[in-house]
Amino acid sequence: MAKITIFDTTLRDGEQSPGATMSAPEKLRMAAQLDQLGVDVIEAGFPIASDDDFESVRSIVKEVRRPVIAALARAHPLDVDRAGAAVEGAENPRIHVFLATSDIHLKHKLEIGREECLERVVEGVERAKKMVDDIEFSPEDATRTEVAFLCQVVKAAIDAGATTINIPDTVGYTLPSEYHALIETLFREVEGLENTVVSVHCHDDLGLGVANSLAALDAGARQVECTINGIGERAGNASLEEIVMALRVRGDLTEHHTDIVTTELYKASQLLSHITGIHPQPNKAIVGRNAFSHEAGIHQHGMLKERMTYEIMTPEMVGAPGTQLVLGKHSGRHGLRNRYQELGYELNDDELDRAYKLFTEVADQKKSILDEDLLVILHHRGMMDTPEFFRLEELDVNCGGEWSTARARVSHKDAPPREASAKGDGPIAAAFSAIDELIDATVEIID
Repeated sequence: MAKITIFDTTLRDGEQSPGATMSAPEKLRMAAQLDQLGVDVIEAGFPIASDDDFESVRSIVKEVRRPVIAALARAHPLDVDRAGAAVEGAENPRIHVFLATSDIHLKHKLEIGREECLERVVEGVERAKKMVDDIEFSPEDATRTEVAFLCQVVKAAIDAGATTINIPDTVGYTLPSEYHALIETLFREVEGLENTVVSVHCHDDLGLGVANSLAALDAGARQVECTINGIGERAGNASLEEIVMALRVRGDLTEHHTDIVTTELYKASQLLSHITGIHPQPNKAIVGRNAFSHEAGIHQHGMLKERMTYEIMTPEMVGAPGTQLVLGKHSGRHGLRNRYQELGYELNDDELDRAYKLFTEVADQKKSILDEDLLVILHHRGMMDTPEFFRLEELDVNCGGEWSTARARVSHKDAPPREASAKGDGPIAAAFSAIDELIDATVEIID
């Protein structure tokens, strides 16, 4: 069993997600939550990018002391020096140097050849090594780099002093079996790699970020780079919470573990959503709104008898709100009876059959069934002996302007229906104002 280092890059790669920009105080707040979560490494930013990014890293260095604090730098003297200055004074500083190595990047972006690429790698790592001992090197676009050349680059970085070698799938291009084979090849072909920490950094362009990360861990990698909620460039990064819980839930297969405090996962997800305004999709694994919700009748029946029938982990394990049995068109009698019991009603079989029939009619017309709907269903036709003085035949309400308007059509006993129109400072006020014109009563609306 191996301990997997969790390298969180929410504040650097995650912030590069369109619309996810964070201020320096917001980054510090998020870093404090990541510390509480138990991540091993926080990549706090890219200091050369801006003065604000530099100051953000500096503030995190001062306030967050337990984790390794990393700063990103291209293999360029100005970048490396700026990163070194940013992490100065950190309890556990790291400089993360990177340079693209694929032919497509060398030719079209950097406009350099392979020899110059190797020279820049060595110069960048050696320069960083003079400032801190903990140096990570990443050959950008490694999974599209010719394998023999990738081996040369990795060997050069190790010889120059890199202590962690990260193999990024920068554009989410690789497949799990291919990535697994690449990591194995590097261990086999690169002398000295076994004395470093091999890291992986996967993007989700093909939806395989987490699967690729797990495949690399199986091949011998011992650090995984990831983000909260999987945010990041384009389709995002491998999701931290998914990787951590996959290792925990399937520890029988992976035999790996992390130091993550899993009960803090949901809190971290919610904080990031609050800061960025970007919320995970409802069906997002682990932290999505529906992750522990069940609507289908068969599933609800199983859950009521034994939670493990349809939950491979509990919401309590990740600090999420409790399991929800959501009532909808797919729900069955067991789920309906359970909800009525929670509301304080014990229904016999006949009462449940009648309620369920009405419930299915309502569920076919509404996406969500509220407790108020269930009470109306329960008491439906329960006042048949009460005289009906008025009947609302029609109600038309229009809103969106300065005033809302309503037209009501009401019948009284056997008399023909009467109509009235009125306005109000909202659709409800307008509707009751119109009804007031037709009945001998006045409705008072309490805000």
